[in-house]
Amino acid sequence: MARPPPDPVFTLRGSAASVNTLHFHCAEAGLPLLYSGTGKGLVHVWNLNTRRAESILDGHSGASVIWVSTVRSTNTFLSHGRDMRVCLWDLHEGRSTVAHSLHTGSVGFCQCCLLEADGSKTLLALPAENMEEIKVMELASRTLTCSLIPDDKHGMLMCMKMWQTDAGPLLCAGYEDGSLVIWDVSYRRPVSCLKVHPEPAMCLDFDVGKQKGISGSSDNILCSWMLDGQQNLQIQDSVPLTNPGVAHLCVRGDGKIVAAAGWDGSVRIFSWKRLKPLAVLQHHKDLVHSVAFSDHLEPSKRLMAAGSKDQRISLWSIYTES
Repeated sequence: MARPPPDPVFTLRGSAASVNTLHFHCAEAGLPLLYSGTGKGLVHVWNLNTRRAESILDGHSGASVIWVSTVRSTNTFLSHGRDMRVCLWDLHEGRSTVAHSLHTGSVGFCQCCLLEADGSKTLLALPAENMEEIKVMELASRTLTCSLIPDDKHGMLMCMKMWQTDAGPLLCAGYEDGSLVIWDVSYRRPVSCLKVHPEPAMCLDFDVGKQKGISGSSDNILCSWMLDGQQNLQIQDSVPLTNPGVAHLCVRGDGKIVAAAGWDGSVRIFSWKRLKPLAVLQHHKDLVHSVAFSDHLEPSKRLMAAGSKDQRISLWSIYTES
């Protein structure tokens, strides 16, 4: 018999609003920090040893925070809100001030994405006022590198992910018509396009090592896809879900499992190799907006976090064997 799904290790309460986005920051030994962005415009910085928020950042004037991230090389923290701003925070020596902000012009729900490649400039891709457009900026100088607008009409930009290759950065964007487009950022041109979903592509993630990605939609199908040697998209596998709607996807750093945040309040865990269903984690009482994995060097200490509209964050220790 299959083992029953586990319970969370613990649950963080105190957000007082929908938890929209999560990000682990593993800077030092011990448990990482966990950043969460809420529907009331606040960012909580959670100390997982005390299981309390050690600071609360308020920079988006009450507008929902939809993405948070850190730049490892400079220890910069970024937050993206529905006030059409990306805030760059100075958190050094206990400070909690917005050092700079970038105007996006976007009123959609597409999250920014960050590319921090070794020896290269850190790039930030953000949705723009034109709902199909992606702007890519060099973060340190805050200068525009390029603007990516598809020739064909795919509708609103919904999600994106950027990664580094030997030939330069690539970006996969998901659009309202269910299409995925692979962009060559250096040459500012699309290199591949494939309609993967009949409904809008709500979320995606990409495994650089395996040249394989996964995307979810408002329908009840998860799709994995590959990039061939010519960077062409090819659908690999699909798996049906009991209930429709996937808000977020995250492939764990070791390439063993992938987590899907469901509109039905469940987090579904699949093997990344063949999309075999492994567990359904049913803890939250409302839609799960975000899932994130810590990248702790010791497998036994890896955690997964899930943030929900029910204002709670659950922490899980699952499939931690190396």
